[in-house]
Amino acid sequence: MDLRRINFGIEIETVKRTRERIARAIQSVVGGQVRHIGSPGSFDPWEVTDDHGRVWKVVSDGSLINVPVHLRAEVVSPVLSYEDIPVLQEVVRALRACGAKVDDRCGIHVHVDATAFDGRTLANLAKIVYKQEALILTALGVNETRRRNYSKPVSDDLIAQIERRRPRTRDQLNHIWYGYHNRQPQHYDSTRYHGVNLHNVWYRGTVEFRWFEGTLHAGKVKAYVQLVLAVAAKALNGRAASSRKRSFDPQSARYDFRVFLLHLGLIGDEFKTARKHLIAALPGNSAFKRGRVKPDEQPAPKAEPLTEAGPDNPAGQPDWTRQGRARRARAMDGPSQTRPPAFSGDQTGGTQGGAS
Repeated sequence: MDLRRINFGIEIETVKRTRERIARAIQSVVGGQVRHIGSPGSFDPWEVTDDHGRVWKVVSDGSLINVPVHLRAEVVSPVLSYEDIPVLQEVVRALRACGAKVDDRCGIHVHVDATAFDGRTLANLAKIVYKQEALILTALGVNETRRRNYSKPVSDDLIAQIERRRPRTRDQLNHIWYGYHNRQPQHYDSTRYHGVNLHNVWYRGTVEFRWFEGTLHAGKVKAYVQLVLAVAAKALNGRAASSRKRSFDPQSARYDFRVFLLHLGLIGDEFKTARKHLIAALPGNSAFKRGRVKPDEQPAPKAEPLTEAGPDNPAGQPDWTRQGRARRARAMDGPSQTRPPAFSGDQTGGTQGGAS
């Protein structure tokens, strides 16, 4: 499965502008009509039906408690394809241009179409993330409040259950995820608050990635989408995945995450800016696992043998051929040495001569 063939959706939380103002900003990019739906009242939704008939929603979000209710706006995109990423970026720029902001309560959630996933590939996804999660969370700068409440790590117990039971179907994984066979999942199920939310597979038909801090930087939003699409494609394409957790090493973190991104297929100029944004917050050097050697740490070069100038060597340069002959001659000298040391026994003199 090519990551470019996986559909996605995105939710972007903003503050400081009304929902109508945000809807009008979206319309300025996608065209179409703006409507105030107003129901249910707790979300007070506005809708933008674009020129392709797709509906963009702008709703209230109760978690954005740092601002008054009328200045809370969450953008919910329609189903998008990879080719729609430039349009999404223009929407993000329009939000910023209209004065929308983000604060430490704002986040971004990316949904990936789960149609192609079965129990085995969903298990692959959980294990891929579990193995690299320390790097991922650090690279994305996920704050402690988000990790603790809204974007919990993949649990050790989930991975242990997956490794023990080896699910092949969604039903089998459903039992592992919930602890029982949940035939009627509800929206606000407690298991939804994980960085990789598999609850949505059975509730809405998507895998939700909840890691991301709020931003209105179009390049970063694109990078986040490409990252989750690449992780999803890796899980779908793999016959199996390792769940051996990688420890976080600050000295090599940037290098390690860059290698992980390359293994996901984020290679070449198309993903150059994604790699740049995704590794920017990590310590270390992206090209050297143990860091670039500083000039004062470089080993001193070996001094060249000094020779005097003479008729055969007017510049006084080292004569390596003559010195080599001299070393071989010295190696063959001695009371009991009769042939070159390469063919001699274990005598001390021969061994030293051969190593010179």
